[in-house]
Amino acid sequence: MSEKVWFITGTSRGFGRQWTAAALERGDKVAATARDVSTLDDLAAKYGDALLPIALDVTDRTADFAAVKQAHEHFGRLDVVVNNAGYGQFGFIEELSEEDARDQIETNVFGALWITQAVLPYLREQRSGHIIQVSSIGGITAFRNTGIYHASKWALEGFSQSLALEIADFGIHVTLIEPAGYSTDWAGSSSRRAEPLPAYAEVHAEADRLRSQRAAAPGDPTASAAAILEIVDAEKPPLRCFFGDLPIKLAKADYESRIATWEEWQPVAELAQG
Repeated sequence: MSEKVWFITGTSRGFGRQWTAAALERGDKVAATARDVSTLDDLAAKYGDALLPIALDVTDRTADFAAVKQAHEHFGRLDVVVNNAGYGQFGFIEELSEEDARDQIETNVFGALWITQAVLPYLREQRSGHIIQVSSIGGITAFRNTGIYHASKWALEGFSQSLALEIADFGIHVTLIEPAGYSTDWAGSSSRRAEPLPAYAEVHAEADRLRSQRAAAPGDPTASAAAILEIVDAEKPPLRCFFGDLPIKLAKADYESRIATWEEWQPVAELAQG
């Protein structure tokens, strides 16, 4: 089937916006969710009935199930489901308030989980579909000042890998997209920041310096559209795929260090076995 029906969350900006436009431009149909659907007015004017804007806060489980039901009833099927809604929470672990931590997990983890649960009955019945989980290089490694963000993405990675095993026999694919820095608003107005503690002032400065280095040559989010189309059109799509050239370098360094440490301490591991 050449034409695909997409369900994409977080489409007001960034990857969600770019991928919505790319899908529509090639003739696909899209149910696009956003907190403020007026951000989609230009796309609605251009693509008409091919776009179904849905106002949605993904932390509302009941609303998530209703939005998925609305999209399925409107288009008759769902082929590509993209859990893109999310944001970055900055703050050292000690600095995070309970609200900071809970809100981050509610959006980045539970939002994706509720949408995933909502679409699965439809995908299982049609015995096809592709769930795209927008993770991050921060889903497989970690840096200072974004600890709770990493926690949310590591959780997304974990349940999505299990999910891929659970639904493979139904013909449903799962792909985790793991981008590095892009020229989106992830670290701008869409992010949140905890109240800094003076004790961490010097460490904050160093963390900011390193983050600036990593973000010195951000990726172009418009270029990501061609990549996501390549993935959803693949006969055997990957479980994980980096976006950008930086993630593979960071992943290799991290995993080489992990393996070296595990091997160094293997005698202790064996001692613990008894």
